[in-house]
Amino acid sequence: METRNLRKERIGVVFSNKMDKTITVAVKWKEKHPIYGKFVNKTKKFHAHDEKNECNIGDTVRIMETRPLSKTKRWRLIEIIERAK
Repeated sequence: METRNLRKERIGVVFSNKMDKTITVAVKWKEKHPIYGKFVNKTKKFHAHDEKNECNIGDTVRIMETRPLSKTKRWRLIEIIERAK
């Protein structure tokens, strides 16, 4: 069994690319409020490794969990799904 298939994957939008070989990806999802039942938009930002510095702000990307690369980086870029317009 390949362990790489068990790693978590997320799809999000590039929020920042100011760092060298690092991007910040904002992942959004909807979650139901436990008491009121209203669906609330949730957002979390992940630092991901971009080896070739190919992402720009607004790109939709897929990231995968990996070993710790620095203090905050635990994700790496797999592919750019859609370029920003």
